[in-house]
Amino acid sequence: MTPEAGRRQVRGMTDPDGILVLNAGSSSLKYALFAGGQARWRGEIAGPGTPPQVLALAERAKEHGALAGVGHRIVYGGQDHAAPERVTPALLAALEALVPMDPMHMPPGLAGIRAVGAALPDVAQVACYDTAFHHTMPMEARHFALPRALTEAGVRRYGFHGLSCEYIAQVLGEQVPALAAGRVIVAHLGAGASLCALAQGRSIASSFGLSVLDGLMMATRCGALDPGVVFHLARQGMSLSEIEAMLYQRSGLLGVSGISGDVRDLLASDDPHAAEAIDLYTYRIALEVGAMASALGGLDGIVFTAGVGEHSAAIRARVCARLGWLGLALDDAANVAGAMRIAAAGSRIDVRVIPTDEEAMIARHVAAVIGAE
Repeated sequence: MTPEAGRRQVRGMTDPDGILVLNAGSSSLKYALFAGGQARWRGEIAGPGTPPQVLALAERAKEHGALAGVGHRIVYGGQDHAAPERVTPALLAALEALVPMDPMHMPPGLAGIRAVGAALPDVAQVACYDTAFHHTMPMEARHFALPRALTEAGVRRYGFHGLSCEYIAQVLGEQVPALAAGRVIVAHLGAGASLCALAQGRSIASSFGLSVLDGLMMATRCGALDPGVVFHLARQGMSLSEIEAMLYQRSGLLGVSGISGDVRDLLASDDPHAAEAIDLYTYRIALEVGAMASALGGLDGIVFTAGVGEHSAAIRARVCARLGWLGLALDDAANVAGAMRIAAAGSRIDVRVIPTDEEAMIARHVAAVIGAE
């Protein structure tokens, strides 16, 4: 199966009835309709917050035939939601209570559930959590060094991009089972970016923490930061909301370069600040790869995925150049060509490029939940 075929087919989905998937982010809504294990149509809308957009999608999906169910990406599942679940009034109320933990991503996802419920009250809805895949992380990968009472109250590492990492683990298991059985780092590099350490296909560490602000430097987010910086800025007169907006929306590649949060713009720029931003970006990725390799006790492979990871040969090359100490060697021609395997012959570390498909993963979960019922 080719990587593109892997994006289109959802293993285990045989029900001819359609499954509508709504993948709500903080500023966009991706959607897809699956039937017979195939994606029949896909799209994206900017600004997902208005119910009429979701209502229109639900009605359009229904025109293609009977809907078996609707799946939603819910970014934050907290401590209690470790697997996809059928949406009920009680579950919706429980998820509403988690909004303060992620006020950026939770409201759009929950708005989609409410809108579909109003338009198609008899159609099953399934909540699929981006944090669920990381519930296999051991204690030392989950906990902060904070008072135990805070940890027990839910202040801990959760990890995100779980649906993407789960999809990659599935594709690896199908296409490269020997590698899937080993120690692999998934580098999900997009506007948001993270690393996930997979041991035999299970998540044992994530560069994300309590929020999607931690870990790698991103398009507009700072990534890992000394908490003292927040105290310093507050003492200088910045409000909490101002600091939050800066760290989420005006930092990262955009903040360092002063030009753009898009790596394509920065790679094309002659401005030295653009070069500094790219250098810091790839340095942070390589540094975190070292941490993930330590968590795994060694490393057998790296998978690049998501917008930057899948499409930027230059970023892949710069990251891999910083990892030569691991015995990693890149096949430059294969990298530029966007081949699935881009490691050079003789490289101690396998390197792959695999397109991710969160919508396909959600559709598979919906089919499993409905089938189990």
